[in-house]
Amino acid sequence: MKITYATMSADDEELQAAYDAAVERVTPDLGADHPLVVDGEERMKPDLFEETSPFDREIVVGRYSQADPSDVDDAVAAARGFAPEWEEVPWEERVALMRKAADLLEERTFDVAAEMAYEVGKNRLEALGDVAETVVFFRYYAEQMEEHDGFTIELGRLSDNERNTSVLRPYGVWAVISPFNFPLALAAGGTIGAMLTGNTVVLKPSNEGALMGVRLIEVMTEAGLPPGALHLVTGGDEVGDHLAHHPDVDGLTFTGSYQVGMYLYNSVREDRPKPVIAEMGGKNPAIVTTSADLDVAAEGIARGAFGFSGQKCSATSRVYVERPVYDEFLEKLVAQTKNLVVKNPVERDAFTGPVINEDAVQRFLDAVEEVRSSGGEILTGGEALDGDGLDRGNFVAPTVATAPEESYVWDKELFVPFVVVGPVDSLDEALTKSNNTPFGLTAGLFAGDEGEISTFFRDIDAGTTYVNRAAGATTGAWPDIQSFGGWKGSGTSGAGGGGPWYLRNYLREQSRTRIG
Repeated sequence: MKITYATMSADDEELQAAYDAAVERVTPDLGADHPLVVDGEERMKPDLFEETSPFDREIVVGRYSQADPSDVDDAVAAARGFAPEWEEVPWEERVALMRKAADLLEERTFDVAAEMAYEVGKNRLEALGDVAETVVFFRYYAEQMEEHDGFTIELGRLSDNERNTSVLRPYGVWAVISPFNFPLALAAGGTIGAMLTGNTVVLKPSNEGALMGVRLIEVMTEAGLPPGALHLVTGGDEVGDHLAHHPDVDGLTFTGSYQVGMYLYNSVREDRPKPVIAEMGGKNPAIVTTSADLDVAAEGIARGAFGFSGQKCSATSRVYVERPVYDEFLEKLVAQTKNLVVKNPVERDAFTGPVINEDAVQRFLDAVEEVRSSGGEILTGGEALDGDGLDRGNFVAPTVATAPEESYVWDKELFVPFVVVGPVDSLDEALTKSNNTPFGLTAGLFAGDEGEISTFFRDIDAGTTYVNRAAGATTGAWPDIQSFGGWKGSGTSGAGGGGPWYLRNYLREQSRTRIG
């Protein structure tokens, strides 16, 4: 069956057996040491980051070489040196190469997904979805290149012996800095977009998620990508900062926090204008009106809030419910939440796994304390979990809370399985409160009235919107199905990933006039 993020309960025995077999295959190879890859050369560094699994800290997923500034300089120099040659490769050949990489990745979907579960704690269907989305990124962006004929357009003429052409050309060297939460899809999305359009790339994945960066470059190398086109530098924040601000980097794709994203957006362009594609998270609202199907609403909000333990920039984190149905909805949401299975994400029946690290656990506990100290109420959840072997990992209970409007849980992106719910008197009030935030990534509505639906789409300040989506109130975008991009403080490009305008971010126009 086709796996997407909407496929959260696949009862497919063949799929489940294939995943279980993959777990058996990949487990013995966990814990390996991994080098940097600069111009095709593997560089093993003495400084290694040891990544342990978030569901069992006794399991070492891998050890990753930590780049120093000279490694970054060498990677950028190699990318700069190869950029003219890569641009000269016909776009049709770049398309063919990306499709070959897609085929190779698809063949090893289950193995890579099993490794991802160990690395970041995704349940099996979330992990399979991450890999499947990456395959679709390869293929969809390749189709976009074909549909636009390589982004070359003939323009008008002032005379018969004149030819005018608009050509979209790459910038040169592109940096991609990717996060832990979609460790393959978000590393690959920007990398594929940049390379398909003729840019060379230096990729810096999160240390918590670096194995997926390793797997990406392995697949692309096996597909025949020239070594100068893609380079892998693993390391911490200082490595990403040096890469982003390198004078020979011409563009940047960053996914992460608002604070870091705005810092990079404002600082990397001090010397010259550069494109910065930054996706910076959200505080995503869902609205439930009196005309809604409350069972659908409760299911969609539980999935949107607690899928991958709330560690999605699109996660549902606040809910506004019209008063006549407020109590009934809360009862249904609490019941949905209590039924979620929290356990080792490799196991078949796990819905929610761990959070990524101990800092996230503390952030969760701080939010719980904030609710209680501010006069709110924890309706379910509210504690770290340590029974049945969970004490070896970073497990917390999916939590539904109420809180006064002045509490920070209404405003701050928490990135944990925590949702706050409050009553409103009207859809207009809910929209006003939904929009009262620096963010504008995703938003959801549950309503049965066509007028309410039209009002929501018109008035909500968010780049990715959903109505009556049981599979996820604010989550689950899929390439060529939903473009994924934020407004306001959630995004900078105005063209969502996986959408028809995304590749344009990686190209600049050259107007060509020839006489005779």
